[in-house]
Amino acid sequence: MKKKFLPVLFMAFLAVTLIFTQESFAKRIYSFGGGPAGGTFQFMAGGISTYKPVKKIKKFRVLAKASGGSVENLRKVNSNRFNMGVVYSGHLYLGRNGMLKNDTFRYDKVLAVSYFYGAPAQLVVRKGSGIKSVKDLVGKKVGVGNAGSGAYANCDLLFNHMKVWDRIERNALGYNAAATAFGNKQLDAFWLFTAFPSGAVIMAAQTNDIELVNLGKDAEDSGFFKKYPYFSKLSVPAGTYKGVSKATPSFQDSCLWVVNKKVPADVVYKLLSTIYTKKGLAHMVNVKKTAKAMSVKDGIKGIVTPLHPGAIKFWKEKGIM
Repeated sequence: MKKKFLPVLFMAFLAVTLIFTQESFAKRIYSFGGGPAGGTFQFMAGGISTYKPVKKIKKFRVLAKASGGSVENLRKVNSNRFNMGVVYSGHLYLGRNGMLKNDTFRYDKVLAVSYFYGAPAQLVVRKGSGIKSVKDLVGKKVGVGNAGSGAYANCDLLFNHMKVWDRIERNALGYNAAATAFGNKQLDAFWLFTAFPSGAVIMAAQTNDIELVNLGKDAEDSGFFKKYPYFSKLSVPAGTYKGVSKATPSFQDSCLWVVNKKVPADVVYKLLSTIYTKKGLAHMVNVKKTAKAMSVKDGIKGIVTPLHPGAIKFWKEKGIM
């Protein structure tokens, strides 16, 4: 009896293994391009991918991937190396229209899904350095963001507009690396394009007395806003960082969730329906306070390019299209 029973057990084991294997292969993985360590992009991608109701979706899973940031995500989502990503509205607009610097390719396979938050420009210097404007950086060592990131591209945009890009010693560093170099006095200033408060700036303020440069005045006086109208004005509030006791005018771009147009509409709709709930948004805020800017009401804020069909269906049902 035992000899006859063993083959039956073995066949049952094979059948169960085959079922689990088929289910595993059937569960499609969608990669979500985030950003460098310490940057808000990575928190947003990671927040979505780690949310339990998203992880429990039977047909697919979302996997957050580190990247250089906005421009890299735009290119990789367009080529479908990333299925989704975090991209600035300005880069999406420029990319779809073949207007990126030294890149006339049209990244028209990237479609918008929703608004995450506004990303403001921040330029950190030491208190008493005498650096009051981007123009004062000539001859200085400056952290300009990761090559391929939105921070780097927007720094390039403003600094070239103000004719100082080729007159500084550029250091292409991520935020945390730049803050460390700044703390070690290897940099005179470092640039960020991310939500405040930034952990990297908080870190820099622990080892140095810091100031923020008035980038709003630089942008206004130089005609930057007229040339790039998708940027909007704002101020970094007083007290955001240790020792910075007054509001600092700046400008921001909208940070967006984007997907490749080949991603099925039902996948995008399901993810939006899962994240844009009371519990889903609370989870995102728990991951990163910046996500307080996320809401159904502001779901398509700052989007000036086409939406994905799955997003259109969701936002129409919410009555904000």
